[in-house]
Amino acid sequence: MRIALIADIHGNLAALEAVAVDIRRRGVDQTVNLGDSLSGPLLPLETAQYLMAEGWLSLAGNHERQILTHGPERRSASDEYAYSQLTAKEFSWLKSLSSNAALTPEILLCHGTPSSDIEYFLETVESGAVRAASSREVECRLGSELSPLVACGHTHIARCVRTNRGQLIVNPGSVGLPAYDDTHPFPHVVETGSPDARYAIVEESHDGWVVSLLSVPYDHKSMAQQARQRGRPEWEHALLTGYMP
Repeated sequence: MRIALIADIHGNLAALEAVAVDIRRRGVDQTVNLGDSLSGPLLPLETAQYLMAEGWLSLAGNHERQILTHGPERRSASDEYAYSQLTAKEFSWLKSLSSNAALTPEILLCHGTPSSDIEYFLETVESGAVRAASSREVECRLGSELSPLVACGHTHIARCVRTNRGQLIVNPGSVGLPAYDDTHPFPHVVETGSPDARYAIVEESHDGWVVSLLSVPYDHKSMAQQARQRGRPEWEHALLTGYMP
């Protein structure tokens, strides 16, 4: 079994299309989307329509939840723009998405952690900086989950970790947003240092799961131009460089 893991598209249709081409070229049995698909100043409507047409299993990330449940006074600029572009059809699709799913008895899919769509799994925010989570922190966030393979997104950082229990946790990185800032749980930035789109392929072998963390170039300048036109210079810089200004 070969499974493509994508996450954190954030309305970046050009990056998603480039990743989809690479997935088809490599040949996989299934593609799954771990959420945060639309939020941002890019192409949320077109991205939703693309995902709906593909029919991939998609999760709701924290931004899908926020788009659906937060009022205008609480929505961020990125969530508000996505909200303003969607029609009843796309909202109905968003409402159908679950926050996590058991793909098979062996594989759990989640956006953040098994119990939270907003908690970092493999990273920890400390003193305004992001560091790799300790083994104890990872085990705590894993909780009672026993699946041999757990796929997560949310932090946009591509990484795989083997726990002391032998479980494998994989974050494929972000398809569409290589750097961002956030205030939860404390103000911090995440920077990947590259404008490329990221995703992963996991493949079952005799000895366990083999993980490929992949980086795909695409026309990122076109998406940066979209961000500039929407009055979001920080997104423009992130899309061009993989760093925050």
